[in-house]
Amino acid sequence: MDETITRIDLMSIEEIRKFSDEISSKIHFDYDLKKSNWFNIGGQTKVYFKPDSLPELILFLKKFGKKEKIHILGAGSNTLISDEKFDGVVIKLGKNFSNISILPNDVIIAGSACLDKKLSDFALNNGIGGFEFLACIPGTIGGGLKMNAGCFNKEFKDLLVSIQAIDKNGQILTIPASKVLFKYRSNDLKDDLIFLSASFKGSRKNKEEIEKEVIKLKEKKDKAQPTKLKTSGSTFKNPIDQTDKKVWELIKESVTLDTSFGDAHISNKHCNFFVNKNNASFEDMNKLIEFVKTSVKKKTGILLEKEIKILK
Repeated sequence: MDETITRIDLMSIEEIRKFSDEISSKIHFDYDLKKSNWFNIGGQTKVYFKPDSLPELILFLKKFGKKEKIHILGAGSNTLISDEKFDGVVIKLGKNFSNISILPNDVIIAGSACLDKKLSDFALNNGIGGFEFLACIPGTIGGGLKMNAGCFNKEFKDLLVSIQAIDKNGQILTIPASKVLFKYRSNDLKDDLIFLSASFKGSRKNKEEIEKEVIKLKEKKDKAQPTKLKTSGSTFKNPIDQTDKKVWELIKESVTLDTSFGDAHISNKHCNFFVNKNNASFEDMNKLIEFVKTSVKKKTGILLEKEIKILK
């Protein structure tokens, strides 16, 4: 049985190698993912595909979308990657998926590989308000849509008009925001969708007022959260359906904050942020996450749900 699986795997790799010679986009094999995420943790992936164009992404999905396990990687700002080799394809959309343009009626369309901060800056430069909070979210538009990212009482859903996506059969879909059920850090969209772009609607606002708001929010964030460290942001979601307490309050009353596993530590600035202080492994960080989760459940009876995504 193991020999059969290995033979099929090799056949698949050879098909992808052949496909790689036929396109201009880059396909890497046994690609190291450690530098592709903010934790700076992780092993290799069997295949790493960075499409430069939509036609080549469509071709790839039509050929391999049903054959391979696929994971979409954005900025890697909320992803913990296993040290074991990922037996599938990691797709990271190229720069042609990060374009931004302005439409009538204060609508902005942004590619899913565009950084949230870039969209916030674009809105500022065009005098469109409502996007200020995005300056404080470290990630891409695609990642923000996937988890309905937000901060300071604002979320992606508050601005969204529609999403353009592609499924693993290579079919393109346009999804109005009104057809999506958004919840806190989640939505009801199918997991196999790959977001291509999204349109957002803001409102006209004085540029100086927008800039002042961005500065205020950034200062607030810098005071409360660790920056310039190997961290992936909030580890757990706030358990809003179980308690009014914030998750950091639950962690603080349940865990000794100097708890660590190897080089995986709890941030002394914000205890829902876990930090790779030097060379933490996936096992170190995962042990810390599970220890905190278990400790909070034992102390408070509340079961925490991870906000970070785990690739393994």
